[in-house]
This record gives sequence, structure tokens and C-alpha cells, in this order.
Amino acid sequence: MTVTAVVGAQWGDEGKGRIIDFLAKRADFVIRFQGGDNAGHTVVNDFGKNVLHLVPCGIFYPNVHNIIGSGCVVNPQSLLQEIAHLKSIGVSCARLWISSRAQMLLPYHRTLDELEEKARGADTIGTTKRGVGPAYSDKAARSGLRMGDLLQPQWLEGRLDSALRVVNRKLEILGGEAVDGRELYGLLMECRLQLAPRIVDTVPMLRMALDAGNDLLLEGQLGVMRDLDWGIYPYVTSSNPTAAFATSGAGLPARSLDKIYGVCKAYSTCVGDGPFPVELHDAIGKRMQDVGQEFGATTGRPRRCGWFDGVAIRYAAWLNGMTGLAVTKLDVLDGIQTLKICAGYRLSDGSEITNTVPDTSLLIDAQPIWEEMPGWNIPTTGCRGWEDLPSAAQNYINRIAELAGVPVAYVSVGPERDHMFDRGGSPF
Repeated sequence: MTVTAVVGAQWGDEGKGRIIDFLAKRADFVIRFQGGDNAGHTVVNDFGKNVLHLVPCGIFYPNVHNIIGSGCVVNPQSLLQEIAHLKSIGVSCARLWISSRAQMLLPYHRTLDELEEKARGADTIGTTKRGVGPAYSDKAARSGLRMGDLLQPQWLEGRLDSALRVVNRKLEILGGEAVDGRELYGLLMECRLQLAPRIVDTVPMLRMALDAGNDLLLEGQLGVMRDLDWGIYPYVTSSNPTAAFATSGAGLPARSLDKIYGVCKAYSTCVGDGPFPVELHDAIGKRMQDVGQEFGATTGRPRRCGWFDGVAIRYAAWLNGMTGLAVTKLDVLDGIQTLKICAGYRLSDGSEITNTVPDTSLLIDAQPIWEEMPGWNIPTTGCRGWEDLPSAAQNYINRIAELAGVPVAYVSVGPERDHMFDRGGSPF
């Protein structure tokens, strides 16, 4: 048995979906452990190019059980649309399950998200306005509704009535329209008809899986730099994408976790507001954006691009306790004559740091300390193993491993499944 967490090692959008798709062929369960439909995991395989927002990326394998864990916030309407799309392209969702303890993300959460971001004026966070923040806020305030509430209509009706007393007051203050409780209850009853068979208490299922020696993959969303506690607060998500939360959000004992794989691009990207020390505003940054097709999978927003941040990867690897890295999009750097890597930050007081990402108030004025490395002119897209890579590309990957303090186990040189190769670090 192995329990392996796959987490983002940068600002999100690192390619976690394709890593999960690659690894899931040998897994029995894939469990999404946090987040909502505010970010997308892009997967390219025999079913074409698909973006998943809530459904775990093991769904393309018919024998894999896929669970949306208790650490997630679930928009029932969005989930139904995603299931309908998957079925339309021939993907079976027979083994898709939803934890009864996962929170519901309701239409008023999206409205509140938009109104709250608007009220911030110039001090925006860069939220996707998908309602994820307000949904997690309600969870913490104990006024949220769970997916399991759909199975108990009378209980749901009372909980919804209680929640709307506060929600409608907030909407009034922010200039929004009040929610019609009866109308929303009717919508939820329609969702119940289709989702009820999938809503389960996942604890007995996962206890049996561990007892049977099954292989489990825990799928995270976003990355450590967007972690609620350890990211660039307040420009963060409303949950914890780090591995420490993976077992809790999935519904497993903490001691069950065996391996932790961090996913990073061969360069850096960031969607949303907040400090991003390695950002490029030149032709190289534009080239990364164009060649890498760096546009948000959920919102379509262009991603900010920059050189690889070695400080952030060292920070992410230590916080997550990573046992290995998967480096994606190496091919995007093909043909760049001189590459740079940020090996440290110089703060406004002149001090230098290399082993931690400082608080946002200090990071916002930090300047990168660059190392230069030679690039390579040979295209890497045809490489199918470590030995096929140009020596300069091998040296570049090895430097990333040195900065992280963990080995690179997987390298990707394109979007297809066969563009990913194992350097000898398979968790199975």
C-alpha cells in the first residue's frame, strides 16, 4: 500500500492534473482533498484535452475510485455540469463519490465573492469570484451547509433558513439582492435527485481501502504560495494546499501518508494579485506566456511569468516534507540561450535570505538574486527519458533539485501522457 500526496510547489497552475493522470494508472483511489471549482486541472490524454474543476483527475481510468473529499467546497451545479461533460465524451463516472462532510458552495457565495472584491476597491486580492472564500468562511463560522445535508431535506430546509438570515443581511449591506429561500431550496432538491447516490460517508470506504493495501493518490489544488497560512497572505486561497492538510481533507489518518510529490514548472507563473519577485515584463516573459499557453484554466486570465524561483521551491519542499519533485513544461525553455534562477532574495534593508519566503510586507519589495545557466538549442519535446535530454537541460534540472533539497522524479516535455517520463522515482 502507498498513500501519495501530489501538491503544488509554486503559485498553482503547475500541472498537477497531468501528474495525477500519469500516476493514476496504478492507483485504486484518487482523492481531491481541498479547494473548489476556482481552479482547473488540465489533462491531455486519449479523451482529448479536458479541464477538471472538482472531479479528481483519476476519473479517466474506469477502475479507479474518485472521491471529492471533506476538505473541499462543492458547487453542486458546477459539479453536475462537469459530470455531464465527462459522460458526453465517454468517461464513466460510476466510481465518483462525494464526501457527505464536504461543504456546499451555493449561488449566494459567488454573489458575496463578487461584491466583497468590489468593495475592496484598489486593494483587491485577485479572487476568481467563484465563491470559494465565502464558502470556507461559512464553514469556519459554522453556518455552512454540507453535501450530506442534501440527503436530509427537512434538516437542509432548517439549515438553509438559518443561513439566509445572515446572508441576506450581508447582501443588503453590500448592495446585493436578497436570496429567495424557497427558490434556492427547490434548486437544491433538483441537484439532490442526481447527486444523492454519490454522497457517502467516505470513512468506511477508506478504512477498507487501507486494510486491503490499496494505493491512494491525494490530489491538491493551487500551491504552497497560495496556502492560507503559509502563502503570500492575503493574496491566498481560503484553504490549505500543503501536504499537512492532505490526509485531513481526504479523510485519512495522518500517519498513512508515505510519499509527497511537489509539482513545479521549469519556470514560474502566477495568476492573481500579490508579490511575485521573479516576474518578467520583457520579451522572455511574453515568450513563456505564449509558448507555454499561460492562461488560467478556469478564468482565462493571462498568467504572470518569470524565471524559476529557487527560494520558493526550497520553502515549499521543506514545508510539505516533499520526497520528490515533478518538473513540467521543460520544453517551454527550449532555445533560450541564457537561463536564470532566483537563488535568494535581497530585502529592502539590504539583507539576503535563501531558506524561507518572508512575510508579504517584506516580500513585496524583495529583489531576486540571480544565477545564470546556459540554455540548450536542441528541442526536448522528443525526449522520452533522462538520457535523451541535452546535458544543459539535465544540469538545469539538477540545479532545481539542489535548491529544493529533494530529487526530481518526473520530467515533462509536453502536454501528452507520453511526454512525461519517470526518472526512477515512481511511488508505486
